[in-house]
Amino acid sequence: MNKLISLIFLLFVLISCNNSNKSGKQNSEVSGDLIIFHAGSLSVPLQEVVDSFNIQYPEVNILMESAGSLACARKITDLNKDCDIIAVADYKVIDNMLIPKFASWNIKFVTNEMAIVYTDKSKYSNEINPENWYEILLRQDVNYGRSDPNSDPCGYRAILTMKLSEIYYNQIDLTSKFLQKNEEMIRPKEVDLIALLETNNVDYIFLYRSVAEQHNLKYLILPDSINLKSNELSDFYSQVSVEVADEDPTKTQNMYGEPMIYGISIPINSPNKKVAEIFIDFLLNSENGMKILEKNGQPSVIPSKTDNFDSIPELLKKYILQ
Repeated sequence: MNKLISLIFLLFVLISCNNSNKSGKQNSEVSGDLIIFHAGSLSVPLQEVVDSFNIQYPEVNILMESAGSLACARKITDLNKDCDIIAVADYKVIDNMLIPKFASWNIKFVTNEMAIVYTDKSKYSNEINPENWYEILLRQDVNYGRSDPNSDPCGYRAILTMKLSEIYYNQIDLTSKFLQKNEEMIRPKEVDLIALLETNNVDYIFLYRSVAEQHNLKYLILPDSINLKSNELSDFYSQVSVEVADEDPTKTQNMYGEPMIYGISIPINSPNKKVAEIFIDFLLNSENGMKILEKNGQPSVIPSKTDNFDSIPELLKKYILQ
């Protein structure tokens, strides 16, 4: 009887070791450098996703570069830099700047909304509300900040919010008044504005709600008619547009108002495509990366529609509506 028990135990140990070796070998094959260019507003949640991913795949060395989304795309189109994954705050950046020459597909994955962000030290913070915020920001003794519309979607979305506010509040020339004020407080990407706010160089900033929440900052929730979050208000948003720099320096492109949707893709010349696909699968999975993104204030839009279903890697087609 004792011999039988010993034999059964030995077989159990051998099977366990064999499965462990297979799993270890499988994970060790997922290795190498993984280069991610990403929007600044994804910095906090993406770092959490990377930390979680590396527990399962410790052999992958993830290199993250944060910049404005348009600047991220130009690293690929203009500078020919190696990149395995590009994740941007406006899916149209991929559609307009990368497809078809530099990428062949685009997955829409999360959303966001514009907010007015401030601290307890911001002037008039005790009286600002959804009806008077624009009056307060335009006061002579108040400074406000925004990001560069030519490098960052948050920058052109701030201007779209201003233009929608003209209509919503019936305020003629509101946008021109904003654009003429505090031009010295424009920064390359939205997260650069936080330092200005925390050092009291500005009183208010146009920023994504998710970033305000991630940094424990106070924020004013704007009406849906101007915060660019509502699918039901797509037609209203589309009334306004912003002209921004194109990848061709002799041209410009118009960015129209629409609900905020982030996009992600793998460039055609990715040095580590296999691992890039595995990472995006982890990121979009509702029990892994997507749970982290939603916890950080960026709601999922998965499954989403795409114009390039046939080009989507097989591993990722489950996140797409055909």
